[in-house]
Amino acid sequence: MSASSRPDARCTASPYLYGREAAAVAQVLESGQYGHSEVTEGFERRVADFLGVPDAVAVASGTAALHTALLAAGVGPGHEVVVPSITWCSTVQAILAVGASPRFADIDPGTLCVTDQLVMDAVGPDTAAVIPVLFGGRPVDLSRIRAELTERNIAVVEDAAHAFGSRNGRRRVGATGDLTCFSFGPVKNLTCGQGGMVIPGTPEEADAIRLIRMVGVVQSQAERANATSYRVDGFGLRYQMSSINAAIGLVQLDDFDTTEHTRRTLWRAYRRALAGLDGVRLVDVDPDQAVPHLCQVRVPNRDKVFADLRARGIGVGVHYPPNHLQPAFAQWRRPLPATEQVAEEILTLPFHQHLTEDDIDHVVTALGQALKTAGGAPCASS
Repeated sequence: MSASSRPDARCTASPYLYGREAAAVAQVLESGQYGHSEVTEGFERRVADFLGVPDAVAVASGTAALHTALLAAGVGPGHEVVVPSITWCSTVQAILAVGASPRFADIDPGTLCVTDQLVMDAVGPDTAAVIPVLFGGRPVDLSRIRAELTERNIAVVEDAAHAFGSRNGRRRVGATGDLTCFSFGPVKNLTCGQGGMVIPGTPEEADAIRLIRMVGVVQSQAERANATSYRVDGFGLRYQMSSINAAIGLVQLDDFDTTEHTRRTLWRAYRRALAGLDGVRLVDVDPDQAVPHLCQVRVPNRDKVFADLRARGIGVGVHYPPNHLQPAFAQWRRPLPATEQVAEEILTLPFHQHLTEDDIDHVVTALGQALKTAGGAPCASS
């Protein structure tokens, strides 16, 4: 069957809606309460219940979540934040937004995530926070160095943009006690169209994040409507999540069991299909713990394979070019051998809930053909 007859394989990622989101948005529009309202607050409570945490604070995006979390953790000018280089550039931009500097850490090439040892290798005297990126939905366990980080007054701010619904042991990501940041962008495991969420570690952090996301204004919209003035208590930004976005998220949360099952089933189908393909290394995910967000492989001659598959109509991508090699972040560049090796090999295969197992077989068959055309030695084992 030709690639043109398989449109789902053309997309690296694609939003997935359950069909009731439009009605939920229409109800908000009919109410006239488009901005932050009780719908947003209801979404916060539902997410907190789902994760098993005391509180959740909705914001405008995943980037806003990281920015406000770093501010709530007291990170600012003169500080360094340890962060892996392979992540979407928003993670680094949030560090710069609070006036701090990134300290890039190397990664485990099998998972594309940091480890406790790699974090400690990067920690220095000015380190104020660590941002483990839960790449592809994988939980990152820093429990063995938690006491040392606490003793050094180093905050942990999880970038869990890819990991909504994933578990770290018996607990959902977000229930670890750290500041955790989610993204609800269009192609995330749970989408609000656009939006984010911060899971605070303490009530004080929750208060700080709510103040920041409301441009520093203490009173709620309802309280301001019945008063002649209001009070601004500190720095803030207009980072509220709208009720329109929250309404989409509420529908998505109702069906998250289906999302979780489907994404795990599709990832396992890829693992089976790729098992017999020589020269390919599947980037590890434990689908019993993670709700997979990406399916990635390491391949030789990646750029040739990428171009071949694109020509065949297969929507492959690269997640992500390393940030320490980007011009905007060049002053913080340092040698990261594993990152730089993996960056030449990683390839993201189409992965979204519109796919079928036939689509996956089609993608893997095309990958095998592209590898033969490209030639080259298999990727390194580490």
